Amino acid sequence: MSQIILDEYDKKIVKYLQEDSSISNIDLSKKIGLAPSSCLLRVKNLKEQKVLKQFTAVVDEKLLGYEITCFAKISMHPLNRETSNQFIQEANKIPEIVECYTITGDSAFMLKIVAKNFQYYRDFIFDKLLSVPYVSNIETSIVVATEKKTNSIPLE
Repeated sequence: MSQIILDEYDKKIVKYLQEDSSISNIDLSKKIGLAPSSCLLRVKNLKEQKVLKQFTAVVDEKLLGYEITCFAKISMHPLNRETSNQFIQEANKIPEIVECYTITGDSAFMLKIVAKNFQYYRDFIFDKLLSVPYVSNIETSIVVATEKKTNSIPLE
């Protein structure tokens, strides 16, 4: 995949949409100094180029009762393309897994998991995660405090 070079207007569009994707086209066009029609065309082009992948709402998980966030390293045995693909398919079906990464090192995957409480997480491990075939080890780190959380990519 080749890198896309953004001009200053496109960078401003991406910056403001990362801050608030619900901003109206009129307000966005005023902030970046373009006519609304030009701004709308640029947003459309950024979508077509896949720079803007989706517009979404960021939810406060704690207000919805998910008090715990964990990062879990998953080891598999055997580890091969077939077992990895099977794990990824299963991970995509489990809503508590909000992010899944293939990683290097001693583990195959890193998961970001939300849980309502410690008992919920314990049950999740035994009832869902350990029921996925070929999972051989789970190493969990529980988030004590979130010091920085952003979905914004730096635009330099």
